[in-house]
Amino acid sequence: MSEFDLPPDDKEALELGPKLAPRFDADGLLPCIVQDHQSGEILMFAWMNAEALKMTMEQGNATFWSRSRKKLWTKGESSGRFLEVKEIRIDCDQDVLLLKVQTTSPGVCHQGFRSCFYRKVEDGKTRTLTFAIKERAFDPEKVYRPKLGK
Repeated sequence: MSEFDLPPDDKEALELGPKLAPRFDADGLLPCIVQDHQSGEILMFAWMNAEALKMTMEQGNATFWSRSRKKLWTKGESSGRFLEVKEIRIDCDQDVLLLKVQTTSPGVCHQGFRSCFYRKVEDGKTRTLTFAIKERAFDPEKVYRPKLGK
């Protein structure tokens, strides 16, 4: 059971009230957008469950729930590239989080880019991707592979 209050039945209390009462989905998850607190750049997207949100709030570093690995993970635990949380926001109906963070590295993406959103749909109509961010901020082979024993 979550330690967060259940969302109130009263829509006004949910949307305008002072209580944090996240509306986790049927799998107990909440989408979380991660943004650089200074530049406003969107860095990544991940999922949080109640435990990840609690840990993030208590420890000050972004912690998420991995749907593929079925476990908690703190961004930076394997790379040393942590996300220090400066502000937590929640949307109007409390079903999406926004973390404003200070990065401890030039990039957060496991592919070495500053942001995980380094590609774009070429003309908005086709399925062709081009690089919106062309330069990697770091070499992922040097950051991740030694720690993974590969």
